Amino acid sequence: MEKFYIATAIAYASGKPHIGNTYEIVLADAIARFKRNRGFEVYFQTGTDEHGEKIEQKALDAFQTPQEYVDHISKEIQRIWDVMNTSYDKFVRTTDVHHKEIVQHIFQKLYDQGDIYLDQYEGWYCTPCESFWTESQLVDGKCPDCGRDVSKRSEESYFFRMSKYQDQLIEYIESHPDFIKPEARKNEMINNFLKPGLQDLCVSRTSFDWGVRVPFNDKHVVYVWIDALSNYITNIGYDVDGGNETFKKWWPCDLHLIGKDILRFHTIYWPILLMALDLPLPKQIFGHPWLLMNNDKMSKSKGNIMYADDLVDLFGVDAIRYYLLHEIPFQNDGTISYELIMERINSDLANVLGNLVNRTIAMARKYFDGHIENKKILDSLDEEFLESISLMPRNVDECMNKLEIGRAIDEVFEVLRKSNKYIDDTAPWTLAKDEAMKDRLETVLYHLLESIRICAFELSPFMPETSEKIFKQLNSTVKNNEFNENGSYVVSEPVPLFLRIDIAKKLEEIQAKNEVK
Repeated sequence: MEKFYIATAIAYASGKPHIGNTYEIVLADAIARFKRNRGFEVYFQTGTDEHGEKIEQKALDAFQTPQEYVDHISKEIQRIWDVMNTSYDKFVRTTDVHHKEIVQHIFQKLYDQGDIYLDQYEGWYCTPCESFWTESQLVDGKCPDCGRDVSKRSEESYFFRMSKYQDQLIEYIESHPDFIKPEARKNEMINNFLKPGLQDLCVSRTSFDWGVRVPFNDKHVVYVWIDALSNYITNIGYDVDGGNETFKKWWPCDLHLIGKDILRFHTIYWPILLMALDLPLPKQIFGHPWLLMNNDKMSKSKGNIMYADDLVDLFGVDAIRYYLLHEIPFQNDGTISYELIMERINSDLANVLGNLVNRTIAMARKYFDGHIENKKILDSLDEEFLESISLMPRNVDECMNKLEIGRAIDEVFEVLRKSNKYIDDTAPWTLAKDEAMKDRLETVLYHLLESIRICAFELSPFMPETSEKIFKQLNSTVKNNEFNENGSYVVSEPVPLFLRIDIAKKLEEIQAKNEVK
């Protein structure tokens, strides 16, 4: 069986994740579920990054120990991932004892082979980003990543010899065109960071205590780059002696799915670290876009945050999964608002999908007491419709292999729309009036039920609960994307999948709820 290892970036355990943070885990889950549907053995890893000065300070402000603080936040992040019905195989934590031990082994190995050395660091430090910057890298005197204030810092640090591997990484990226996607992100990394020249990287700190201790100098803690990034290998059996059979089975990772704002760390720091450890690089790193609210990046300071669990309470988990996966473009930022969510629920989920399933099952029960077989009485309307069903899985494959998730969903909904049109064109209510057309009517309904079943299978990575509801109404356990010419159905009572929303009324309800909060 072909294997597929997908990993998200691990979420920083500084606070509750908003819907923009949550997008990544839903995207990864859809890809993992799709691969499982296609027969792959999948390992899907996510988790939390739990060390650093920012967390130490937040714990202090909350009158907690850092461990107490991250235990609470990590549990909350995992709860949100579960609310979104994500099927991860491993939820990692960088405070896990095993992870910390392997991080120390990695640091020791890099030091022993001369890739890490001790020096003095002086620069401008951004606490929220936990990043040092040179004077020339600042933008208007502020952090180039987040725009916040920075402070001058000087401290003894261990440094990683990034420059030693710079040319090797450039050559690798240029000879592996699919390594960094989308293409624009790859060009940005090469032209803006690699070719101008890499500075050696600060990989330890002495100004705070909350982290993995450097094994040979306990005055220092291992900085985030080695600690957090190495989670992708520490949790699948890696150690500096080469790793166990589990590690050999899963590494290299097939897909790192990460936000575009941390692309530099994953496409420069992480590959160079792997090169220094003499390990293969991940097969692909995809820098996904952001989810914006009113065309602005979400932040607590701007007061423009939506949370996944609140949205699920309002609209249901699959409606939110659908919106995130369908409405965020392949490489451009997407936007979210209550109005946009409700418009999409009404137009796609209620009108197209829900309406099709409901009226098809209702007709099967009305005209045949729910018992439907394929009587194979065809006419000219069937050929194009059946061809669209048969081509759809291949079209979905092509989109998913390019990580164009929204387009893959469009391929399924195109068949759903054609199914609704097929009902209008064949007019089952007219066929039902003519006893001589009974077998033709049953054929039409069988075609529709098969279309719905196959679409439900193809939608299952994106909307798993809805897919199961459809299979339950179809009373079918046949979960594949092959049209079965010789099957039969005994359908259950139709239950609406999605109800149309009165947008104005719902907005009033949401506003009232938010005012109470």
